[in-house]
Amino acid sequence: MAALQASRLLCSSASELSCSRRGIEATLHAPKLRTSRLPLSKIPMRDLVMELNMRNGYTTTTTTTTTTRTDDDGTSNSTVIEELYAIMETAADRAEMHSNIGDQRDNWNRLLLTSINAITVTAATMAGLAATGGMATPLVALKLSSTILYSAATGMLLVMNKIQPSQLAEEQRNAARLFKQLHGHIKTTLALRTPTRMDVKEAMGKILVLDRAYPLALLGTMLEKFPATVEPAVWWPQLLQAPQEGLIGGKKETRNGWTGMLEEEMKEIAGVLKRKDTSDYVRLSKIVLKVNKILAISGPLLTGLAAVGSAFVGSPSQGSWAVLLGVVAGAFASVVNTLEHGGQVGMVFEMYRSSAGFFRLMEESIESNLKEREERRENGELFEMKVALQLGRSLSELRELAAASSSSRNGKVTEEFGSKLF
Repeated sequence: MAALQASRLLCSSASELSCSRRGIEATLHAPKLRTSRLPLSKIPMRDLVMELNMRNGYTTTTTTTTTTRTDDDGTSNSTVIEELYAIMETAADRAEMHSNIGDQRDNWNRLLLTSINAITVTAATMAGLAATGGMATPLVALKLSSTILYSAATGMLLVMNKIQPSQLAEEQRNAARLFKQLHGHIKTTLALRTPTRMDVKEAMGKILVLDRAYPLALLGTMLEKFPATVEPAVWWPQLLQAPQEGLIGGKKETRNGWTGMLEEEMKEIAGVLKRKDTSDYVRLSKIVLKVNKILAISGPLLTGLAAVGSAFVGSPSQGSWAVLLGVVAGAFASVVNTLEHGGQVGMVFEMYRSSAGFFRLMEESIESNLKEREERRENGELFEMKVALQLGRSLSELRELAAASSSSRNGKVTEEFGSKLF
């Protein structure tokens, strides 16, 4: 019996020893957990701890002291990021506002044009019927109705020609595109590097300049639709230019992707944009503005004359000129209004003016980069690629354009336009 108990105790000890050995081996061979390196410097530690505690069901939190880097002016890095995010949200909101208002003003153009043309055609028809109606009471009703309709069309045309809904819609479309571009630029800055106080000031300045360049309100701040002088549109803050430094022996060192050949190429490109593209779009803007002025004056003038003619329809002393004026002037007015607002001449003027502004911005950007010290410039290869893409050219085509510009100044070849997009 004693031998049997001893045997059982021995087996029990052996099994316990085997189990503990398997547990140790399992522990030693447990899979290692992969740790991911999160950019904790960009996540507020207090918010992270609070979120983890809330997910785990804890109601108390532990205050964690973190060290944040500060800029030269004493502003913490997290504050700069928050400010830049606020500006980015504002840019997105502005883009949505301008897009919605642009759609609304485009609808204004269509509805007002359709309504005015319908009123004008109806008034002309009434004037023609009144000429065949004799001297009965219906003649007076037709004459009066035609005169009232022509007068209403004249007043509506004066307002429509003053505000130019098609041009307003184009302004809002441009503003929406530029605010979206600013939103994307800020988003890229946050993704690629840690922003600084200068990034906040630059983004804030661009927001304010865009608000002034493309106002939302009509009364008081609306852009002049028939300016005395035509200038390219400006929607960017003044680019700061630093004096040239870093000269060694009369030649600049090759740094940051810039070479002497690339600098000369950029100078030639800026010259082409100034001489050809910008000046040509300013010239086209002036032509379209003159045409728009003629059409804007002709429309209300014709409907006003038609209103006078329709008032004298049926009068024995006036003869047939009143009928001719009341009907023919109304028909011409419909044609003129369709050309002006159906053809969206105001929109074409704004498009040309904005295109001239686009090339002016490229000129200033190139000149500003060339006047900076090389280590403070944008990378030369990247900048060359951006210029080529903005002009719709490949890098080889951009270099050929610079070479052709240099030859044209010597009288060898005819200079071509810089942009291939528009």
